[in-house]
Amino acid sequence: MANVEFAGVRKSFGAFPVIKGVDIAIEDGEFVILVGPSGCGKSTLLRMLAGLENISDGEIRIGGRSVNHLPPKERDIAMVFQNYALYPHMTVAKNMAFSLMLNSASKEEIDKRVNYAAGILGLNTLLDRYPRQLSGGQRQRVAMGRAIVRDPQVFLFDEPLSNLDAKLRVAMRAEIKELHQRLKTTTVYVTHDQIEAMTMADKIVVMHDGRVEQIGSPLELYDRPNNLFVAGFIGSPAMNMIKGTLSPSAPDVFISGDGTRLPLPHAFPNAVGKALVYGLRPEYIRLDAAGQPAEVVVIEPTGYETHIVAKFGGTEVACIFRERVQVAPGESITIAIDHQHVHLFDEQTGMRLLD
Repeated sequence: MANVEFAGVRKSFGAFPVIKGVDIAIEDGEFVILVGPSGCGKSTLLRMLAGLENISDGEIRIGGRSVNHLPPKERDIAMVFQNYALYPHMTVAKNMAFSLMLNSASKEEIDKRVNYAAGILGLNTLLDRYPRQLSGGQRQRVAMGRAIVRDPQVFLFDEPLSNLDAKLRVAMRAEIKELHQRLKTTTVYVTHDQIEAMTMADKIVVMHDGRVEQIGSPLELYDRPNNLFVAGFIGSPAMNMIKGTLSPSAPDVFISGDGTRLPLPHAFPNAVGKALVYGLRPEYIRLDAAGQPAEVVVIEPTGYETHIVAKFGGTEVACIFRERVQVAPGESITIAIDHQHVHLFDEQTGMRLLD
């Protein structure tokens, strides 16, 4: 196991910069997820860590050792890809053992490591099968087993669950997290799915346009997003964002574009006169007979919760209610806001105002 460091890392394809100065410190044994929309640079960063892409500037260190100029095989990493990359003519056992055979490991060592990995992943009864005889989830476990037998310092996962159906993705999320808890190997995982990031990571790195927007634990990012991008990207449904300004006479009151007055946790006198964005998570809106009216646009009963999209404050907001709400589109509900969980952002800079 080892720590991983990105120090001032940049990458350009010709004159086009795709990684624009990234600094990340990953502690020994941490499970870190790089998350962001397509094209943000997260997979490029992972490929540079793996040695599959050269870096244009900066330094990457594994276990305190610079690996900028080391080939992939000398970095002591193991990578699990999105497409599994299994050899179709080899059995499960031989796929898992292939890297050990290349390194001329003894048969006893190969059998020991393959059986150990198969036991962890529940593959003992599948060792004689070929990839075509496996389900998608089983193939992914074989790819993970191939990485485990190498006993690397760092595991790298590049969107490994993208090809699986929704139910299997949930099961594999739990398996990968349990695997990390057992092995305690430093893990760097790339995904565009923020639910994967929230449920699996010790630490999340949110990327956008080749830059790191924020680094923190899942709940730190959820509860205290640094800017509008992180606030909108982390969380499902996304944070509601209402544009407006503060009341000049009462800087603890937000006034939306249609004149709706909304509560704030405290006054922001330095923000009077600025164009602002009022951020509110859907679960912090509640039904209240003494609240303010909102017109229902869409209602989505999920069983445990009811999701409603309603017109409020000059925009559409998402609400999550634990109650079973009997309303139809076009009807009105009255809602109140838990103002202690409100965020306020500067619309021009996108940054959250300090509270």
